[in-house]
Amino acid sequence: MIPHEVIRILVADDHELLRKGITSMIHLCSDLHLVGEARNGREAVDLCYKTRPDVVLMDIMMPEMDGIHATRLIRRHNLAIRVIMISNFISEDLVRETIEAGAISYLLKDVSLDDLNSSIREAYCGRSVLTQQAAQILVDSTQHHGQHRLTGREREVLTLIVKGMNNTEIADRLTVSQSTIKKHVSNILMKLKTTSRTEAAAIAIRQKLVAD
Repeated sequence: MIPHEVIRILVADDHELLRKGITSMIHLCSDLHLVGEARNGREAVDLCYKTRPDVVLMDIMMPEMDGIHATRLIRRHNLAIRVIMISNFISEDLVRETIEAGAISYLLKDVSLDDLNSSIREAYCGRSVLTQQAAQILVDSTQHHGQHRLTGREREVLTLIVKGMNNTEIADRLTVSQSTIKKHVSNILMKLKTTSRTEAAAIAIRQKLVAD
Protein backbone atom coordinates (compact mmCIF):
# COMPACT_ATOMS: atom_id res chain seq x y z
CA MET A 1 0.00 0.00 0.00
CA ILE A 2 1.42 3.36 -1.01
CA PRO A 3 1.34 5.85 1.87
CA HIS A 4 -0.52 9.14 1.50
CA GLU A 5 1.90 11.01 3.77
CA VAL A 6 4.92 12.87 2.45
CA ILE A 7 8.03 10.74 3.00
CA ARG A 8 11.05 12.65 4.29
CA ILE A 9 14.26 11.52 2.59
CA LEU A 10 17.95 11.95 3.40
CA VAL A 11 20.51 11.01 0.72
CA ALA A 12 24.05 10.06 1.78
CA ASP A 13 26.63 9.46 -0.95
CA ASP A 14 30.10 10.88 -1.53
CA HIS A 15 29.67 10.81 -5.33
CA GLU A 16 27.98 14.09 -6.18
CA LEU A 17 26.73 13.02 -9.61
CA LEU A 18 24.90 9.99 -8.25
CA ARG A 19 23.61 11.94 -5.27
CA LYS A 20 22.21 14.67 -7.51
CA GLY A 21 20.58 12.08 -9.77
CA ILE A 22 18.73 10.60 -6.81
CA THR A 23 17.72 13.98 -5.43
CA SER A 24 16.38 14.99 -8.87
CA MET A 25 14.13 11.92 -8.82
CA ILE A 26 12.93 12.83 -5.34
CA HIS A 27 12.02 16.36 -6.44
CA LEU A 28 9.81 14.89 -9.19
CA CYS A 29 7.67 12.90 -6.73
CA SER A 30 4.96 14.78 -4.88
CA ASP A 31 4.96 12.38 -1.93
CA LEU A 32 8.76 12.51 -1.42
CA HIS A 33 10.54 15.41 0.28
CA LEU A 34 14.31 15.83 0.44
CA VAL A 35 15.42 16.95 3.91
CA GLY A 36 19.17 16.78 3.40
CA GLU A 37 22.25 15.53 1.56
CA ALA A 38 25.35 14.03 3.19
CA ARG A 39 28.78 13.42 1.67
CA ASN A 40 29.88 10.87 4.26
CA GLY A 41 28.57 8.74 7.09
CA ARG A 42 29.36 11.25 9.80
CA GLU A 43 27.34 13.95 8.03
CA ALA A 44 24.50 11.46 7.57
CA VAL A 45 24.37 10.74 11.31
CA ASP A 46 24.45 14.44 12.20
CA LEU A 47 21.74 15.30 9.67
CA CYS A 48 19.52 12.46 10.95
CA TYR A 49 19.68 13.97 14.43
CA LYS A 50 18.71 17.37 13.02
CA THR A 51 16.16 16.53 10.31
CA ARG A 52 14.68 13.19 11.47
CA PRO A 53 14.03 11.70 8.02
CA ASP A 54 11.70 8.77 7.45
CA VAL A 55 14.05 7.03 5.00
CA VAL A 56 17.80 7.33 4.43
CA LEU A 57 19.37 6.29 1.13
CA MET A 58 22.84 5.31 2.31
CA ASP A 59 25.98 4.60 0.28
CA ILE A 60 27.95 1.77 1.89
CA MET A 61 31.47 3.05 1.07
CA MET A 62 32.09 6.65 2.14
CA PRO A 63 34.98 8.62 3.67
CA GLU A 64 35.23 9.47 7.40
CA MET A 65 32.51 6.96 8.32
CA ASP A 66 31.13 4.14 6.19
CA GLY A 67 27.44 3.49 5.66
CA ILE A 68 27.28 0.44 7.91
CA HIS A 69 28.71 2.28 10.93
CA ALA A 70 26.48 5.27 10.21
CA THR A 71 23.42 3.03 9.96
CA ARG A 72 24.22 1.44 13.31
CA LEU A 73 24.44 4.86 15.00
CA ILE A 74 21.30 6.16 13.31
CA ARG A 75 19.23 3.14 14.29
CA ARG A 76 20.58 3.23 17.83
CA HIS A 77 19.34 6.81 18.12
CA ASN A 78 16.01 6.41 16.30
CA LEU A 79 14.54 3.02 15.33
CA ALA A 80 11.80 4.72 13.32
CA ILE A 81 14.30 5.76 10.63
CA ARG A 82 14.48 3.24 7.77
CA VAL A 83 17.84 2.87 6.03
CA ILE A 84 18.19 1.61 2.46
CA MET A 85 21.79 0.62 1.74
CA ILE A 86 22.94 1.22 -1.82
CA SER A 87 26.26 -0.18 -3.02
CA ASN A 88 28.41 -0.97 -6.01
CA PHE A 89 29.62 -4.06 -4.18
CA ILE A 90 28.03 -7.20 -2.84
CA SER A 91 29.41 -9.95 -0.63
CA GLU A 92 28.16 -12.13 2.20
CA ASP A 93 30.01 -10.04 4.78
CA LEU A 94 28.65 -6.73 3.47
CA VAL A 95 25.07 -7.99 3.26
CA ARG A 96 25.15 -9.55 6.72
CA GLU A 97 26.79 -6.51 8.34
CA THR A 98 24.27 -4.23 6.65
CA ILE A 99 21.26 -6.19 7.93
CA GLU A 100 22.78 -6.58 11.40
CA ALA A 101 23.38 -2.82 11.54
CA GLY A 102 19.64 -2.31 11.06
CA ALA A 103 19.22 -1.43 7.38
CA ILE A 104 15.87 -2.55 6.00
CA SER A 105 16.99 -2.99 2.37
CA TYR A 106 20.11 -3.65 0.29
CA LEU A 107 20.22 -2.46 -3.32
CA LEU A 108 22.91 -2.17 -5.98
CA LYS A 109 23.64 1.18 -7.58
CA ASP A 110 22.47 -0.01 -10.99
CA VAL A 111 18.91 -0.13 -9.61
CA SER A 112 16.44 1.71 -11.84
CA LEU A 113 14.92 4.94 -10.57
CA ASP A 114 11.48 3.32 -10.69
CA ASP A 115 12.65 0.43 -8.52
CA LEU A 116 14.41 2.82 -6.15
CA ASN A 117 11.25 4.90 -5.93
CA SER A 118 9.24 1.76 -5.11
CA SER A 119 11.83 0.61 -2.54
CA ILE A 120 11.55 3.93 -0.70
CA ARG A 121 7.81 3.47 -0.32
CA GLU A 122 8.24 -0.15 0.76
CA ALA A 123 10.82 0.87 3.37
CA TYR A 124 8.52 3.61 4.67
CA CYS A 125 5.83 0.96 5.19
CA GLY A 126 8.32 -1.27 7.01
CA ARG A 127 8.88 -3.76 4.21
CA SER A 128 12.36 -4.78 3.10
CA VAL A 129 13.63 -5.02 -0.46
CA LEU A 130 16.76 -7.06 -1.16
CA THR A 131 18.42 -7.13 -4.54
CA GLN A 132 18.26 -10.68 -5.88
CA GLN A 133 21.99 -11.20 -5.34
CA ALA A 134 21.74 -10.10 -1.69
CA ALA A 135 18.79 -12.39 -0.99
CA GLN A 136 20.62 -15.30 -2.60
CA ILE A 137 23.71 -14.67 -0.49
CA LEU A 138 21.66 -14.78 2.70
CA VAL A 139 19.94 -17.97 1.59
CA ASP A 140 23.15 -19.72 0.51
CA SER A 141 24.85 -18.87 3.80
CA THR A 142 22.11 -20.67 5.73
CA GLN A 143 21.88 -23.87 3.68
CA HIS A 144 24.04 -25.77 6.16
CA HIS A 145 21.49 -25.24 8.91
CA GLY A 146 19.53 -28.27 7.68
CA GLN A 147 15.81 -28.84 8.06
CA HIS A 148 13.86 -26.30 10.09
CA ARG A 149 11.34 -27.82 12.48
CA LEU A 150 8.74 -25.09 12.58
CA THR A 151 5.34 -25.71 14.15
CA GLY A 152 2.19 -25.04 12.17
CA ARG A 153 1.60 -21.78 14.05
CA GLU A 154 5.21 -20.69 13.50
CA ARG A 155 4.76 -21.25 9.76
CA GLU A 156 1.65 -19.07 9.85
CA VAL A 157 3.58 -16.32 11.61
CA LEU A 158 6.53 -16.68 9.21
CA THR A 159 4.15 -16.37 6.25
CA LEU A 160 2.92 -13.04 7.61
CA ILE A 161 6.51 -11.89 8.26
CA VAL A 162 7.26 -12.59 4.59
CA LYS A 163 4.28 -10.38 3.71
CA GLY A 164 5.90 -7.53 5.65
CA MET A 165 3.62 -7.48 8.69
CA ASN A 166 4.90 -6.32 12.08
CA ASN A 167 4.08 -8.06 15.38
CA THR A 168 1.01 -5.92 16.06
CA GLU A 169 -0.46 -6.63 12.63
CA ILE A 170 0.28 -10.36 12.96
CA ALA A 171 -1.36 -10.48 16.40
CA ASP A 172 -4.47 -8.77 15.02
CA ARG A 173 -4.61 -11.14 12.04
CA LEU A 174 -4.27 -14.28 14.17
CA THR A 175 -6.35 -12.90 17.07
CA VAL A 176 -3.72 -13.52 19.72
CA SER A 177 -1.70 -11.31 22.05
CA GLN A 178 1.40 -9.44 20.92
CA SER A 179 3.42 -11.26 23.60
CA THR A 180 2.43 -14.58 22.02
CA ILE A 181 3.54 -13.38 18.59
CA LYS A 182 6.79 -12.06 20.05
CA LYS A 183 7.49 -15.54 21.45
CA HIS A 184 6.69 -17.19 18.10
CA VAL A 185 8.99 -14.77 16.26
CA SER A 186 11.78 -15.42 18.74
CA ASN A 187 11.40 -19.18 18.22
CA ILE A 188 11.38 -18.78 14.44
CA LEU A 189 14.56 -16.71 14.42
CA MET A 190 16.25 -19.19 16.75
CA LYS A 191 15.30 -22.18 14.57
CA LEU A 192 16.43 -20.40 11.40
CA LYS A 193 19.64 -19.39 13.19
CA THR A 194 19.27 -15.69 12.45
CA THR A 195 18.51 -12.49 14.36
CA SER A 196 17.00 -10.73 11.34
CA ARG A 197 13.36 -10.84 10.20
CA THR A 198 14.59 -9.87 6.72
CA GLU A 199 16.92 -12.85 6.55
CA ALA A 200 14.23 -15.13 7.96
CA ALA A 201 11.89 -14.02 5.16
CA ALA A 202 14.59 -14.67 2.55
CA ILE A 203 15.17 -18.17 3.92
CA ALA A 204 11.44 -18.87 3.95
CA ILE A 205 10.99 -17.82 0.32
CA ARG A 206 14.01 -19.70 -1.00
CA GLN A 207 13.44 -22.92 0.94
CA LYS A 208 9.66 -22.76 0.56
CA LEU A 209 9.02 -22.93 4.27
CA VAL A 210 5.72 -21.11 3.81
CA ALA A 211 2.81 -21.35 1.43
CA ASP A 212 2.67 -19.05 -1.60
